[in-house]
Amino acid sequence: MYEQIARNKRRTAACVLLFFGVWVGIGALVGFLWAEVSRAPSGPSPGVGGDMTVGLAVAGAFALLGIAFSFTTGKRLVLAVSGARPADPEQYRQLHDLVEALALGEGFAKPDVYVIDDPSPNAFATGMSPRHAAITVTTGLLSIMDREELEGVLSHEMSHIKNYDVRLLLIVSTLIGLAGLLASLVWRSVFFMRGRGRQAGQFMVIVFGAGALLAVVACIFGPLVRLALSRRRESLADVSGVELTRNPVGLVSALKKLQANDKPFVKFNHATAAMCIDDPLQHHEGRFHHLFDTHPPIAERIAALEQLSYARAA
Repeated sequence: MYEQIARNKRRTAACVLLFFGVWVGIGALVGFLWAEVSRAPSGPSPGVGGDMTVGLAVAGAFALLGIAFSFTTGKRLVLAVSGARPADPEQYRQLHDLVEALALGEGFAKPDVYVIDDPSPNAFATGMSPRHAAITVTTGLLSIMDREELEGVLSHEMSHIKNYDVRLLLIVSTLIGLAGLLASLVWRSVFFMRGRGRQAGQFMVIVFGAGALLAVVACIFGPLVRLALSRRRESLADVSGVELTRNPVGLVSALKKLQANDKPFVKFNHATAAMCIDDPLQHHEGRFHHLFDTHPPIAERIAALEQLSYARAA
């Protein structure tokens, strides 16, 4: 597990550097495009290098702001867009008790506990470190899980926190979400633009170019990065959770209930779907679907845990 933690920390650094590189690359391309469309039909060519440098500098500044935002505000943003609210300690006493006991078993502070009012059973963890983490469950999960099953789900999420999976996914999801937001703002701004003459046309070319590049980051580059993070982290969290509780039965039973669920997760969004214990986007049918599947099929996870349970009993 210590190797997995170290690997996830290295991946976090690599993802941040990759994001920064892609972002400044977009800036350089936009600067180059501006230099090309600004070039007079007959006359001296403007300084392409200077425009690219300006674009690179501006994009680099935005990238640094985005990285800082993901570190300081990413957790609160994920909870806000998910519609999560703090779980009342009295109303959700069992939930708080289980989280506290599992955190004590892992040797770190109790994460914040949140609840989402949604009939679909699901859960996820988020945060930058075990000291600044949160575990969120839906009311649908609480309604169908008994204590043993709920402990299994929470141990899975606690393992994500211990293994620093939460930091990795939080940074990637926040940065991809910011790219998508900026792309949406750029495309929407097209409808409000007015202008005449060649200068207006040049500006529209830049806007379309920037919007297209940001959309590529949000819709293509983002899913590929998530895919590169490997689906193994879910299976590792399952095994780590069982090691924490010493009871594979609870998590196996919980996964079987999640497998049988047919209620859509209303409060999910594409940026946070990979954080959930049961991916709300995936039903594991079709070969093309598996290309971008960030979760292994639940049936495979159940089989692996049952095999582990048989090995323990032998």
